Amino acid sequence: MSRRKLGNSGIEVEPLALGGNVFGWSADEATSFAVLDAFVGEGLNFIDTADTYSGWVPGNQGGESETIIGKWLKRRRRRDDVVIGTKVAKWSRRKGLSAANIAAAADDSLQRLGVDCIDVYYAHEDDPTVPLEETLGAFARLIEAGKVRAIGASNYGAARLAAALDVSAKHGLPRYEVLQPEYNLVERKGYEAGLEPLARRENIGVVPYYALASGFLTGKYRSEADLHKSAARGGAVQKFLNPRGLRVLTSLDEVAARHRATPAQVALAWLIARPGIAAPIASATSAVQVKEIAGATKLALSAEDIEALDQASA
Repeated sequence: MSRRKLGNSGIEVEPLALGGNVFGWSADEATSFAVLDAFVGEGLNFIDTADTYSGWVPGNQGGESETIIGKWLKRRRRRDDVVIGTKVAKWSRRKGLSAANIAAAADDSLQRLGVDCIDVYYAHEDDPTVPLEETLGAFARLIEAGKVRAIGASNYGAARLAAALDVSAKHGLPRYEVLQPEYNLVERKGYEAGLEPLARRENIGVVPYYALASGFLTGKYRSEADLHKSAARGGAVQKFLNPRGLRVLTSLDEVAARHRATPAQVALAWLIARPGIAAPIASATSAVQVKEIAGATKLALSAEDIEALDQASA
């Protein structure tokens, strides 16, 4: 594997990121530790989380994922081996991108993670009620204080991302070096239409979430009858059970058979091969799943494979 640069930040990551959204949700602390151990054991180094994970679970408040990762970092003494990305803006307790909220949320995340510095700190969603100058100024102060290395934008549209880049350039403020959009073989238009050309032109590292479309691209869900297989994911994948979605699964099956791989590995390898992509994010709830997704980093798709997948998902 060769590491990829996150924009102009100087941070380099392996070409697959681990999603921490399952920690404290479908993976308890012991399982999360096993997943994290397996992930770094595969030579991978980029861990993604957010302050709001996994506050949607009954009994949770938010911050559970960061807390679990923090405990793992301390017990395994792995801080220097990994790149940590977390986010601010979507958690009800720390909502929005005001300067005061960003400062408070960053300190909270640092405490839960048990680290001195967040490698990549994302705006989890746009906040049009706050001037971009205020938001980017708050991030600048975190960088100056050594609490954050680089910043990123998640769930931003192309127009707002372009506006933020303009503000950064005009006022000498840090710019978003990383973009985290939803992007996968069955969700292509939103990223490719406007964000992709902007990110490539501006040399922004792209770290797509829902890289496996909530598990649909693993091939686990092929009919309405399959939706019961996961209470956590079944509802999210139902929208993909249509002729186009099934056509994509057929193409994944065919490419996977040629490479003796799995559909999930092929779906991730397609993203990894896409120009401008730094590291797609995939979650896992067992060491076995980690081994499977890590296999995507060793899978070299041919031009024919990519063309077949492009056509099936068009």
